[in-house]
Amino acid sequence: MKVLVPMKRVIDYNVMIRIKPDHTGVVTDGVKMGINPFDAIALEESLRLKENKIATHVTAVSIGPASQDILRLALALGVDEVIWIKTDLSLSPLDIAHILSKIVKDESCELVLMGKQAIDDDCNQTGQILAGLCNMAQATFASHIAIEDQHAVVARETDDGIETVQITLPAVITVDLRLNEPRFASLPQIMQAKSKPIREVPLSTYLNAPCDAITQVSVTAPTVRKAGMRVNNAEELVYQLRHVAKVLP
Repeated sequence: MKVLVPMKRVIDYNVMIRIKPDHTGVVTDGVKMGINPFDAIALEESLRLKENKIATHVTAVSIGPASQDILRLALALGVDEVIWIKTDLSLSPLDIAHILSKIVKDESCELVLMGKQAIDDDCNQTGQILAGLCNMAQATFASHIAIEDQHAVVARETDDGIETVQITLPAVITVDLRLNEPRFASLPQIMQAKSKPIREVPLSTYLNAPCDAITQVSVTAPTVRKAGMRVNNAEELVYQLRHVAKVLP
């Protein structure tokens, strides 16, 4: 079984985000970047499938202007092949899904493992759109995955609890935080990965013209919350809720 793992390069989740003065985006110059945390979990799951002889070939793909570092890391961790779609364009989830659908077809992938969303835009759309374009089964927000013959049994995290579904392969599965704990690459693995090839493919190979249905108007920081207050007793609390906040009749 061939597995495809899409990965997005994002600002490290430990970094404090700063808005550009002109509000056209966030500051990325000189900022630590890395694999989207949800995609790192998907990558880890694909490697475990390979170690358990369920997956025979794992391909990682990244779309963006400077994805070499995360692709090198994927090679160091043990993927068989990496594909880099180099572009400076800001692509929509629909564009990304169209690109991935063609890669799925070209590489004959039976399973796509990907993060449920990227932490920079939080769209949570690409996996679902990809499944529709490829006419593949899908399971989202996976916290447990078991491959059985030509089926995948997936435990999904929902607002109402854990839902377990069985889907037929080929399929697209988007993963959640509690699926696994990603491993770290050792220094020898990182050094060896530097000599491994990265297949660079022009964007035009998979996408003729980006979709312009979505335009980013501006990026602003969230409103600063007012400081709270301490009350001395229940009566004072009720007074504040009724006469100040006016949330009680």
